[in-house]
Amino acid sequence: MNRNPKQALNFQHNEITEYQIYTHLAKLTKDEKNRRILQRIGEDELRHYNDWKAFTGKEIGPRRWSVFKYVWIARLLGLTFAIKLMEKGEEAAQENYKAVLDESGLPTSIIQDENDHERELIAMIDEERLRYVGSIVLGLNDALVELTGALAGLTFALQNTQLIALTGSITGLAAALSMGVSEYLSTKAEETDQHPVKASIYTGTAYVLTVVLLIIPYLIFSSYYVCLAVTLSIALLIIAAFNYYISVVNEVSFRKRFMEMAGLSLGVSAISFLIGVVLRMFAGIEI
Repeated sequence: MNRNPKQALNFQHNEITEYQIYTHLAKLTKDEKNRRILQRIGEDELRHYNDWKAFTGKEIGPRRWSVFKYVWIARLLGLTFAIKLMEKGEEAAQENYKAVLDESGLPTSIIQDENDHERELIAMIDEERLRYVGSIVLGLNDALVELTGALAGLTFALQNTQLIALTGSITGLAAALSMGVSEYLSTKAEETDQHPVKASIYTGTAYVLTVVLLIIPYLIFSSYYVCLAVTLSIALLIIAAFNYYISVVNEVSFRKRFMEMAGLSLGVSAISFLIGVVLRMFAGIEI
């Protein structure tokens, strides 16, 4: 007799939901190999759903919001991120899953299938954006460290939001072009599967987008101290968002990477701000 009806129904609900997600993701991917693997995993999920249905005696529909959510996450942030985010909580649920399976008498191959899914998914991943994640890291990291530092120094040295925005924009865009060229030459000199032009575009684009986001506060607020505070907050949000993405995709520690990157950016900003204070005091320049 089933002593865990709610848990069994919850697992059944998960299986039909994941079947719908994998089916939709299979339709999204252009890679034929990836599509076949996603379709097969979807079929496994449907089979698991039918196993649970035979046990519970109930028909259950998918969680439509979850299907919608993961499909759009895949569209916006990539297939790899969506899949690994979805599978992330699966390991923690394995013990409960096994306990209910043992009681139900359903085949324990369901657990093995679930474990195989993750290995297959890792093996199948070949997204362009992941091959160039190093270039994106380079652009983001350099822009965050260099521009937050420059803006902090300029904030006290110039004390004029429009001048700071203009100077920061010129500095940032020039640095973006320089980084793009450097990444092109570096990639071209190395023996990798990366295309030099694409690598430079990823680096330059990441740099430019970061510059735009960090400059925006100086175009909105009149107080340069408020601008600096908002800019540093935006920098921390960018660092948090990007490192969360990397932690999910590469299965690495979020906290360690975030603290390291945030510490560098804020540390350089603090030093640059002090440099701006000292230069303004000793140079005696008023703008």
